[in-house]
Amino acid sequence: MSAVAERSVTAAAAAAGDPILEVRNLVMHFEVAGGLFQGGAGLVRAVDGVSFSIRRGETLGLVGESGCGKTTTGRCILQLERPTSGEIIFEGRDLTRLDGDELRRVRQRIQVIFQDPYSSLNPRMSVGQIVEEPMAVHGLVPDRRARAARVRELLGRVGLLPQHANRYPHELSGGQRQRVGIARALAMSPSLIVCDEPVSALDVSIQAQIINLLEDLQADLGLAYLFVAHDLAVVRHISHRVAVMYLGKMVEVADRNELYQSPQHPYTRALLSAVPIPDPGLEAERERQVLRGEVPSPLNPPSGCVFHPRCPLAVERCRGEIPALRQVRPQHDAACHLA
Repeated sequence: MSAVAERSVTAAAAAAGDPILEVRNLVMHFEVAGGLFQGGAGLVRAVDGVSFSIRRGETLGLVGESGCGKTTTGRCILQLERPTSGEIIFEGRDLTRLDGDELRRVRQRIQVIFQDPYSSLNPRMSVGQIVEEPMAVHGLVPDRRARAARVRELLGRVGLLPQHANRYPHELSGGQRQRVGIARALAMSPSLIVCDEPVSALDVSIQAQIINLLEDLQADLGLAYLFVAHDLAVVRHISHRVAVMYLGKMVEVADRNELYQSPQHPYTRALLSAVPIPDPGLEAERERQVLRGEVPSPLNPPSGCVFHPRCPLAVERCRGEIPALRQVRPQHDAACHLA
């Protein structure tokens, strides 16, 4: 079976399974102090009513411009930020209602791969110590020799050699450091991994290696990924479904092929029109959709549809009524009055 066929089978199996994660009406607002001449305090609406789900063995790509709330959504799922309101149901339990040891146990099943493979690793610890530490802290492998054997196994699984355990992060390349971060995440035997732009700091050739590694691990271990990124080409390659965010809101969610071939939201169409095409002839002929203006401030988002000030199709209804994320085609949701 070809790699493409295998991936189609995986996607079908994921779509047929139960959700491992359900995010329901997630809201994350931050209070900020006013400036010297502004006075008072403001409210940054980083995430404003976001809902989506991820099934076992599935990758959901989460895309959008910088500042749209992608990373904050991931941090709320990890409970690094306590959301203002909403539910985060992971394996049947609402993480927003858990505290202390109960939350600590559940967190073992949710891990993260960070964007910067250097700053996310302790420079004073060897690779072996970095991978071993979570197992020791959570008491998963009490015996020290067993932990050392598990470290070697994990390093081999991510494409590193046993001798890498004795090296320090500064002695490794960027790609090798990211592999260490992946091994550390796998040490907890998670079922869901939040990948926060895990390849954006790497060279293009290394990006492909890391993406292929993540796909292989998913096939072998049945992992689910929330893949946060801004590179739409990378997202299309690794994701089963893609969710698009704009200014704290979800504007479109669909199967990756459906979304790339038939985007329903004007913002999604503008994003896709900015993705380069390898064929120079097609690249020269296609029509680009250039958005006017700047992204509004989350301190003072527009009324109605948050995209309407930049939307070339906006009508009066868009200025006064917030569009609901609704099904516009089979397995294709969009938050647009005109879709």
